[in-house]
Amino acid sequence: MAETKSQPAGEEVVRDRGEAKWSDLWTKEDYWAIWIAFVLLIVGMLIFLPRPPKDMHEKIAKAEATMKAEAAKAPFHTIEWHKASDTLGGIRAVNEPYAKTLGEWLKRPGRWDGNPLDSLVLSKEKAEAMNAAGKESHEKAKKKMEDALSAATAAQAAAAAAGFKDEKLNEAAKNAITEWRAARRAESSARGKVGAKPYNIIPTLIGLCIALALLFSIGIKFMGKPVGKFLVAFPFVFLVAVLAFMGGEQKTMHYYGFGDPLWAILIGMLISNTIGTPKWIMPAVQTEYYIKTGLVLLGAEILFSKIVQIGIPGIFVAWVVTPIVLVVTYIFGQTVVKMPSKTLNITISADMSVCGVSAAIATAAACRAKKEELTLAVGLSLVFTAIMMVAMPMFIKAVGMPDVLGGAWIGGTIDSTGAVAAAGAFLGERALYVAATVKMIQNILIGVTAFGVAVYWCAKVDCIPGEQVSAMEIWYRFPKFVLGFLTASIVFSLLYEIMGKSAGAAMLENGVIRGFAAPLRVWFFCLAFSSIGLATDFRELAHYFKGGKPVILYVCGQSFNLILTLLMAWIMFYKVFPEITAAI
Repeated sequence: MAETKSQPAGEEVVRDRGEAKWSDLWTKEDYWAIWIAFVLLIVGMLIFLPRPPKDMHEKIAKAEATMKAEAAKAPFHTIEWHKASDTLGGIRAVNEPYAKTLGEWLKRPGRWDGNPLDSLVLSKEKAEAMNAAGKESHEKAKKKMEDALSAATAAQAAAAAAGFKDEKLNEAAKNAITEWRAARRAESSARGKVGAKPYNIIPTLIGLCIALALLFSIGIKFMGKPVGKFLVAFPFVFLVAVLAFMGGEQKTMHYYGFGDPLWAILIGMLISNTIGTPKWIMPAVQTEYYIKTGLVLLGAEILFSKIVQIGIPGIFVAWVVTPIVLVVTYIFGQTVVKMPSKTLNITISADMSVCGVSAAIATAAACRAKKEELTLAVGLSLVFTAIMMVAMPMFIKAVGMPDVLGGAWIGGTIDSTGAVAAAGAFLGERALYVAATVKMIQNILIGVTAFGVAVYWCAKVDCIPGEQVSAMEIWYRFPKFVLGFLTASIVFSLLYEIMGKSAGAAMLENGVIRGFAAPLRVWFFCLAFSSIGLATDFRELAHYFKGGKPVILYVCGQSFNLILTLLMAWIMFYKVFPEITAAI
């Protein structure tokens, strides 16, 4: 184990209380996370923005004109409106040849069932066998979609014949179109299972490993750490990340939500608690360096225009409930559960109430939580996220909860953004849209939470009686990478507005972000989780579990979160702003 494992999760234990140094800009981890992430975002823009899909603007104009005309014609989204919307959705820079080539170099291990090597190398014979196995189900799904489209066309024609003034006919047409959309999603999913192509990603994984090692080594050099030792050790951490992706892509594990973050921590812990993590590997166990860089990239994915679309109800669910749950859970932990560590208490509270691992990292840095406390909070989050991702959609379906309400509930309570999308998709398009947007709104609170915790810890927890807290002390405590996170969000939100919704979706969302920044962010996160596992000793975590207090805190806090979020979502979406719900 490394000697720094019991140190705070912030940049340093004690630092000079004098004026900030300009050298911090190139010698501190937080700033290097910002610089690396910004360079990657700029590279992504240089790759994608000059190369839009052919006739993009003409196709967008035509589709938007159709959607506008159809919206004025009927009180519901017609078949033609949806087809035009699908056309817009199909205009993606990631579908261009150069983007597909780039995607091959960023590719992660694929889905597998019986043989784990299939995730790395898929032979032509196996690909053909997979396609043959899925062909029958695809044909059935395609036939069902065509039948649903015929029924929807007939129902819409009946409503149109009545001038769209018969409520019963309008409702019947709307329901038929909804069924067609569901059948279309099923057909698309089945089609994906007959499109398997042979691949061998081992060479590209080796290339990616070398590229990432060199990229992160730049910061390692300027931070005064041994570059040579880092470069030697990095391939091992990268290998753990690859194995974690393979574990998460196993068919059964993927279905139940046991993804790469959980596997990365488990594999790393298995190594560190059996044979022990070799000392020569520790220079590449850079948990915060990797995840902070990924968090800055995450900022580019949070677009303000998306937040505005869902309106005040989503903002209330995300920005009112979340801080209430955070504060109440922290107070509950101190007064009822009697958590001995305030830093562990606030880290778990932020992890559970805001957005899981991302908030935990920022909060741990702000309050200087110990690394094992951060590990414990992250572990609890990953386990409960996997459970909730499966259980919540099943419960929502079982009780017949409206899809918008279910989506808002999922978005406000499940920690991981990926798990939110998976759970929302289980309920349908509307639920997925609402869930993802509420979670996106909630993610903005990462920076707000970090700042609030830094101020509170300086003013109350760590304050020496009789002394005043200076603004500089708060600045020292504040995780600087959060500034990069917020800046990336603002810059990409402005670019999205300047380019226009449809062009921004095609070139930024489905180009720079999904084609370059997001895949890299996933890799960085997995490297961080692997590092957490490799640097964790169960013996150091044991005393935190005394009396089961962290689990009790998490369960009680999450229970409160579930109840309050559901209540707020019901009030906002169905009592105060029902017109917004109807328009979603």
